[in-house]
Amino acid sequence: MPVSRTVHAETSYADRGSGPALLLVHGHPFDHTMWQPQIDRFSRAGHRVLAPDLRGYGDSPLGASPGSTDLGVFAEDLIALLDDLGIEECVLAGLSMGGQIAMELVRRHPGRVRGLVLADTFPAAETEDGRRARNAMADRLLREGMRGYADEVLDRMVAPHNTHAAPHVHRMMCATDPVAAAAALRGRAERPDYRETLAALAVPALIVVGREDTYTPVADAEEMHALLPHSTLAVIERAAHLPNLERPEEFDAALDAFLRSLVRTR
Repeated sequence: MPVSRTVHAETSYADRGSGPALLLVHGHPFDHTMWQPQIDRFSRAGHRVLAPDLRGYGDSPLGASPGSTDLGVFAEDLIALLDDLGIEECVLAGLSMGGQIAMELVRRHPGRVRGLVLADTFPAAETEDGRRARNAMADRLLREGMRGYADEVLDRMVAPHNTHAAPHVHRMMCATDPVAAAAALRGRAERPDYRETLAALAVPALIVVGREDTYTPVADAEEMHALLPHSTLAVIERAAHLPNLERPEEFDAALDAFLRSLVRTR
């Protein structure tokens, strides 16, 4: 994979196809390959698809870290990647933590995004209980590594009837550096509330959620849909937290329709 080296970070990324840029931001604790079906599909359909490994994930090094990587750091890494590649604007898609990074990026740099896709994520700031839970999990990952966590959460990440996706998801989780995962958890615990950002968003948005997602349930997606002035909601049946891998045909159909709508409205 190519590597972008900037003053911000050293970022490994997939870069396929040509045309308008589609930037795909993976969730935690995964890497860019969680987007493989979309990389394959949309790079053949007239889009330049960029799928980076976030710092500390996949092939991108964590770099110097004080033990916490906040969402702003990830967002600025993505802007640095776009700048390095000479890309002025993109359709930005993020899932779970990647969706929160996307919200942070559009809060800081709204002019760089011409369409926003938020999948299986939520905009509210963390609760006190949530902060404690994320920091406790960070401590656990540093003590024990990733496998025990991966074993425990696999059935929530991937609905049990989507066994075709489970091995890939489990491999990604187990391969993640626990130091990087812990730093991201601590950073997410301190994230701001993005609801005001979403309510003011001027560009079209697509909200996607798996019907069986218990991390970010359909009610969260409906709340975002209500907040966003120009949004579409797609609920993917028989999918949990990773509908793009569990039900790629249905996910891709929703994303394709959204991307086509952007062409019509330009």
